Amino acid sequence: MSLRRILIHPDPRLKKVAAPVARITPEIETLAADMLATMYDAPGIGLAAPQIGVLSRVFVMDANREPDAEPEPHVLVNPEVVSVSEALSSYEEGCLSIPEQYGEVTRPSEVRLRWLGLDGRTHERDFDGLWATCAQHELDHLNGVLFIDHLSAIKRQMITRRMVKLKRENARA
Repeated sequence: MSLRRILIHPDPRLKKVAAPVARITPEIETLAADMLATMYDAPGIGLAAPQIGVLSRVFVMDANREPDAEPEPHVLVNPEVVSVSEALSSYEEGCLSIPEQYGEVTRPSEVRLRWLGLDGRTHERDFDGLWATCAQHELDHLNGVLFIDHLSAIKRQMITRRMVKLKRENARA
């Protein structure tokens, strides 16, 4: 298990649609372990494979934010939305690929997902609250969509300019 470098926006790989995973292999298991380690280290509550430069339909999440709670890691391979609620909720989202930038995003408050687990079996579950927001945010990554794409053009441009400046500063450091 090793930590992977998280891509920072703007990076063309973050805007690409990720390819489905044909089957669970040792490489996918290693990818998932590395992604979980990277997510927890960042620290974050979700990470999609494209964020570390791997264009595969895999994301990990653990939206259990209770201080004394046991970690509740989830690995979702080839996730797909089965259904969403009509009820909406707004959350101030952030992203490991867009550090220290946040924006209010409105999404369905509940989502039912189906995915392939590392056990090779199909799983299906309802997510709500922060879990639902996180799952939809990470699923967006697999489709080349960033949370800032849900914001106004002006706010999106402002955040993108900040990220370009941050990348320039990091390149000089």
